[in-house]
Amino acid sequence: MNAQDFRRIALSFEGAEESSHMGAPDFRVGRRIFATLASQRQGYGNLMLTPDLQAAFVEEAPEVFVPIAGGWGRMGMTHIRLAAATEDVLAGALHTAWKLRLAKNGNSAKNATAGPKKRAPASRRRK
Repeated sequence: MNAQDFRRIALSFEGAEESSHMGAPDFRVGRRIFATLASQRQGYGNLMLTPDLQAAFVEEAPEVFVPIAGGWGRMGMTHIRLAAATEDVLAGALHTAWKLRLAKNGNSAKNATAGPKKRAPASRRRK
C-alpha cells in the first residue's frame, strides 16, 4: 500500500473529506480528523485511535502498527506502515478510525456532512 491507497480508502467512507492541517493532508468526517498523511515521507499513514485500540492493533500486527512517539502516541495516535499493510488491513484500520470519529462527533454517517446549526438572529432568540 502507499499514500494514494490510503487517500483512496479514507475518502471512500461516507462523509469523509480531505483537508489540510499545518501543510499535511488529513481526512475528516464531520469536520474532525480521523486520519492523516503527515508522515507519508517516512512511509506512514496516521490513525486517530483510542489507547486501547492502539494496543490491540500493535499487539495483533506489530510489523504494521506503531504508536506515534510522545504524547500523541499515548493518546492513541498510531502510525500504519503503508508498505507492510494489505488492502484489507489498511481499510479495516481506517474504517475503525472513521467510526471512532463519528462516535466522538455524536453523529451518524448520514449527518456527518451537515454543517453547523444556524443560530437564530439575536433579536429572535429567547432570553
